[in-house]
Amino acid sequence: MITVGMVHDMLQNVPLPKMVYARQLFDREKIENPAQMMRDKLLQSGLLQKVQPKQKIAITVGSRGIANLTVMVAAIVSVLKEMGADPFIFPAMGSHGGATAEGQKKMLADLGVSEETVGAPVFSTMETVQIGSSENGLPVYLDAYAAKADGIILMNRIKPHTSFRGPYESGLMKMTAIGCGKQKGADICHNLGFGKMAENIPAIGKTFIEKTNILCAIAVLENAYDETAQIHVMDKTEIAEKEPQLLIEAKTKLPKIAFTEFDCLIIDQIGKNYSGTGFDPNIVGKYHSPYASGGPQISRTCALDLSDISHGNANGIGILDFTTRRLFDKMIWEQTYPNALTSTAPLAAKIPMVLENDKLCIQAMIKTANIADKSQVRMVRIANTLHLEHIYFSESLLPLAQKDSHLQILTEPQEMIFNENGNLFESII
Repeated sequence: MITVGMVHDMLQNVPLPKMVYARQLFDREKIENPAQMMRDKLLQSGLLQKVQPKQKIAITVGSRGIANLTVMVAAIVSVLKEMGADPFIFPAMGSHGGATAEGQKKMLADLGVSEETVGAPVFSTMETVQIGSSENGLPVYLDAYAAKADGIILMNRIKPHTSFRGPYESGLMKMTAIGCGKQKGADICHNLGFGKMAENIPAIGKTFIEKTNILCAIAVLENAYDETAQIHVMDKTEIAEKEPQLLIEAKTKLPKIAFTEFDCLIIDQIGKNYSGTGFDPNIVGKYHSPYASGGPQISRTCALDLSDISHGNANGIGILDFTTRRLFDKMIWEQTYPNALTSTAPLAAKIPMVLENDKLCIQAMIKTANIADKSQVRMVRIANTLHLEHIYFSESLLPLAQKDSHLQILTEPQEMIFNENGNLFESII
């Protein structure tokens, strides 16, 4: 049996490269006042004119970290209240939050959405109502509270999915098929695997749109800096046509790592607030499904920590090669496993090699990266996959970086600094 002491002895002399701190420059289309823009778009659309006083209006809020989520939801609520309606929020997040009503409500609160912050109550349940069946024979479910409402407002960010490709990935259609259907809907949609998702999502979504009173659908696009770039308000009949176009545009706005091929990637933190998979595979190039691809070529990857907002859900960790004792100790199986079981992707919840601290974790990556001269390792460090403006990269990548007009070098190469516990001393953000 290998002991901690033996592992330390094997790794302690693996050389660590000097790192350069840099800023990545992306296109920065940005809405300066998302709350006001949301109000303006809703009122200009005319789609809420049918709202009557005292009507119960359900507003979807998912589990993703969306920029300006609180103020945008609050703006929707305020417009509805001005019309005399009685709006409420319901968690539209499938099996996330541990697949419990309490867990989903807590997750929304951690994302900044509560009655105190947006002015409308949050009604959370895992109970659903079957509202129909799709053309390919799948039952279509809706949150029980939303099913009793007089109208529904769909709101979600449009972005590439982490596990499959199709005209509808993460966005409005997926929210109808999976988010609004709670764990039961998510389970039905995922049952035959990600190879069928591109077919199942629009099939279920079409029935959902036909059978429910969707007052309007709101699509949000973000820039590479985790800022609101565009808000689109559309009639429910426009979702099928407009969402694929918005997805194409969203892909052009996705942040990326400057280097297309390197040896080792350090991710400071993963978590559900960054991506459903804990990190965005589109950015890292590591997937738990054969139905998605793209991104940089990286030999070894590690994650050092788990965000508190994830409440122990370390979904996605199994795709990576190494992690730390700190992250492992934060994992809660009852939070992590529901996602993997529902999505039928057990790889995402497997445990990679666990090292005692950041330093050993990074050294393990370098040792196993199959490069002749370890001192010349090509290594990148990011805070998470949602915030990529600032990165570190190893001195060996400096010649490439100096030729990249979208990369601003901020420091000379510096030694990596660890504290007395062997963990990195400073954060990137």
